[in-house]
Order: sequence, then structure tokens, then C-alpha cells
Amino acid sequence: MSKKNVIITGASDGIGAAAARQLANNENYNLYLVGRNRDKTAAVAKEVQAPYFIADFAKLAQVRHLADMLKHTLGDEPIDILVNNAGGLFDDFALTEDAFERTIQINYLAQFLLTNLLLPQLNQQQAVVINTSSIAHKLYGHIDLDNLNNNDGKYNASKAYGDSKLADLLFTKELQRRYHDQGLKTVAFHPGVIRTNFSNGQKNWRQIYQSALGKLVLPSAETGGKTLCYFIEGTPDVTWQSGQYYSKQKLSNKVNPQVNDVVLQEKLWDKTMTLLNL
Repeated sequence: MSKKNVIITGASDGIGAAAARQLANNENYNLYLVGRNRDKTAAVAKEVQAPYFIADFAKLAQVRHLADMLKHTLGDEPIDILVNNAGGLFDDFALTEDAFERTIQINYLAQFLLTNLLLPQLNQQQAVVINTSSIAHKLYGHIDLDNLNNNDGKYNASKAYGDSKLADLLFTKELQRRYHDQGLKTVAFHPGVIRTNFSNGQKNWRQIYQSALGKLVLPSAETGGKTLCYFIEGTPDVTWQSGQYYSKQKLSNKVNPQVNDVVLQEKLWDKTMTLLNL
């Protein structure tokens, strides 16, 4: 059996790095790591002996360049598993150079762009797209197609994050609807409230995650990495069901009501295609 080519974004730290380390000695996979911080990404890549790529998802030109570099590196080799795991949480409202609110861009738009640019190279018989979502989609998210940037003067970091993770889940559902019949499998999951550095950009969440109590009671990145590996190593539609949302490793129907709005799924996809000039 040939090795599967696995791309993991957000691999410089947190559950992405943890999953890479856990897969490092698994001879079934070729890993390709993507991160924003060059030093951190290079260190993880050296540890697991995998090639790495640098891209700041707050700059869509870098996402497009990343897709080109991955295609060039892989050549005729197909992509078997794409893990959209990069993400962040930020205190203040800020627009990127692409004129999008940075949370929705980093956590959703960039992932959508990368996935669509790589679609032609995904293995047509067994491709898997894994999207890291969050329970925040249910707690805080509400998609307004006319205000994805949350620029109504009432910016709230938790809502912006919840919106981005809700968008990831809607993206998962629509990706399933459009491409499942062509062999693509996809899943979104909440890894749990994991003790990682993803919340460094947001004061209130950072205080919780990095407090003495947080360090004592919150699961480690290694725990989240094991959950991610569960989906990477599992068999779609056997181990887990394609097109669904999981809380850790359990199928969950506890979702934001917007998740199952088929019209919204399609409209968000179409709007995103337009916004990204795809």
C-alpha cells in the first residue's frame, strides 16, 4: 500500500504539531507541514523529518503561493488528506490587507481558498478534508452574509471566532454535498477545550487558557492531537461519518441551527467564491 500524502496547516504549534509528532513514526503517511512562524514550523518539521511551508493566512497572496508550492513539491502525487487546522482568536477588530476581518479570513476564508485551489490535486478515489471547528460555533456564531466582517461597530472577539468556526462547519456541509459523489470525504470536529497558544491574541481567553487552573485542568495539546489523528487515521464512513460534525471523537447533533440550513450552506459557498475571485 502506497503512503498517503497528508497536509497539516497550523502545524507549528498546538494540536497540529502534536498530531504531526504522533504520526511521525507511522509509515503509512508522508507529512507536509504548514505554519506561520518559520522557526517553530522548522523545528517541528525537523523533529518529524517532514518538509515544511511558511504561509501567513492573514495574507491571501501567501495562501495562493502555498498552494502553488504544494503542487510543485508533490508533482504528480495526489493529496490524500488535507487538514485545515490553522486558526486564531484576536482582541480587536482589524482588517487584513485583503480587506477582510482577520478572524474570518484566517479561520475560514484562507482555508476555503486553499482547499479549492488544491481540489484538482486531491486524490479522486479517497481524498479526505478535515476541518478543525469549535463548540464556539454554537455558543457565539451567527452568520450574516451581508456582514461577514462584523464591521457594524459592535465587534466582539468571541462572536467573530464563533462565526468563523460556524463558517467552517457550513463549508464542510457544502463540500460534502458538492463532492462526496466524486469520492471526497470531509468532516469537522471540535477538539475539546485544549491548552494551546491559539488564544494568545485575545486577553480574556488567554487568561483562562494560561492560568494556573487552566494548566491544571485543561487537556494538553497532545490530547487534541490524538483526536485529530483519530480522523486522519480513521476510515471515512466507517470510523467516522463524512459530512458530519464531531465533538472530540463523538458524532454530535448539538449544533448551531444555521448548520443544517442547506440554503445558507450554498449561499455562503457562492458568496465566498465571489469574495475570493475563484
